[in-house]
Amino acid sequence: MPHPLAAAPAEAPPHTGGLLLLLDGTAGLLTVAALGIALLLFLIMKVRLQPFVALLAVSIAVGLAAGLSVTELFGTVQRSEAVSTIESGMGGILGHVAIIIGLGTMLGAILEVSGGAEVLASRLMAVFGEKRAPLAMGLTGLVFGIPVFFDVGIFVLAPLVYAAAKRSGKSVLLYCLPLLAGLSMTHAFLPPHPGPVAAAGLLGVDLGWVLLMGIVCGIPAVLAAWVFSAWIGRRIFVAVPQDMVEAAEEARQAVRAERRADGEVPPEQPVALGTVLAIIGTPLVLILAATFSSVVLDPSTLRSVIEFFGNPFVALSLALLLAYYLLGLRRGWSRSSLEAVSTASLKPVGNILLVVGAGGVFGAVLKASGVAQALSDTFNGLGLPVIVLSYLISLVLRVAQGSATVAIVTTAGIVAPLLSEGSYSQAFLALVIMAVSAGSIFASHVNDGGFWMVSKYFGISERDTLRTWTVLESVLSVAGFAVAAVLSLFV
Repeated sequence: MPHPLAAAPAEAPPHTGGLLLLLDGTAGLLTVAALGIALLLFLIMKVRLQPFVALLAVSIAVGLAAGLSVTELFGTVQRSEAVSTIESGMGGILGHVAIIIGLGTMLGAILEVSGGAEVLASRLMAVFGEKRAPLAMGLTGLVFGIPVFFDVGIFVLAPLVYAAAKRSGKSVLLYCLPLLAGLSMTHAFLPPHPGPVAAAGLLGVDLGWVLLMGIVCGIPAVLAAWVFSAWIGRRIFVAVPQDMVEAAEEARQAVRAERRADGEVPPEQPVALGTVLAIIGTPLVLILAATFSSVVLDPSTLRSVIEFFGNPFVALSLALLLAYYLLGLRRGWSRSSLEAVSTASLKPVGNILLVVGAGGVFGAVLKASGVAQALSDTFNGLGLPVIVLSYLISLVLRVAQGSATVAIVTTAGIVAPLLSEGSYSQAFLALVIMAVSAGSIFASHVNDGGFWMVSKYFGISERDTLRTWTVLESVLSVAGFAVAAVLSLFV
């Protein structure tokens, strides 16, 4: 196995000409790559084109410019005669990602609607007490952030932050920043969130290894972020935003009333904390057990059974069925209520899946055209470790255009050839994904929707959001990457 910090060996790119290619060989392909990335950033940042459309358009442009024929890109009417690069790229990644994201989204919705987040936060607040309320909020974000999207976590948990800050009379930053750190870490580093799942599919990494390395790299990162939160929260005072308190309560009451009117969510007893933890922990334990069994057990019936239940599709399905029963049917929900909540939760997933799929197309075009190999040759010549390159590319894309998902899927397509030629272990590849994910959350600023969500939900001025949230994300990013880089020396 090559040394972890060595770049992968490279081959000469297969294409040296194209419709728009003005230079020969590697120089021409690199020119196409640079222009393609510049075009992508221009379409997203200036034209404000939807990222899915931008990625697809740039993929087609790069493919044609680098020498792919129309038949190679799109196939033919007789599909058996040629393989469509676009279709294979889209289908290859979505076949892995769509099921996991869909199941994880429905699981998070049931936990949210059932009141699991409120129970979790309230119990932790009672255990840790008022003095350690920021830690309780941080742990709430960390645990509840595993199955729910970042923006959903803010919507559900923001009122709890308001209440804690109001009781103490202290800056809202002391309570919201630890919460945000937990939500952001799980969103960036842990399955079933789209970023790490998409990267795992693009780089061919077992999800168990991604989960394990996400925990190992993410926990130190979130601890560093909590230290920063405690420090900055005592230096900048932000009052509880009363208008958001009232708006949040009105929204929650309206949602509850609407669901009750539709017969979706009847009045019910509070959820038991143990139930919430068991449901969230079930897929994590099963997936990790399957990963370890493949390492420590010889092929046997026992290992096959463990690997079956630890398959991400099976593990998440079991967790979802548990949630349906324990949080729904057993507490008076009807089957139509479960169906309505599950279906509603999938509506925002379409955009995510299309962006991830277009990222798969971009990666497939880079590989088929030889652009990716030319990039591999160039990066190899720079002498930088592949894990450092992965982080820097993702970081630059993130800062430039704001979307973490776009940064991850684009970076994964670029660095895949650096990894495909070498015999890297699954553990090392998972650490590369951690580096990519870490880069994708660096320095959230005004071109990131999350920046404005944090600013408006917690009543923080733009200037103070840059001083707090933007720095918090950078701390998470650098700390997570540092752990991944150090671990890569030993796997």
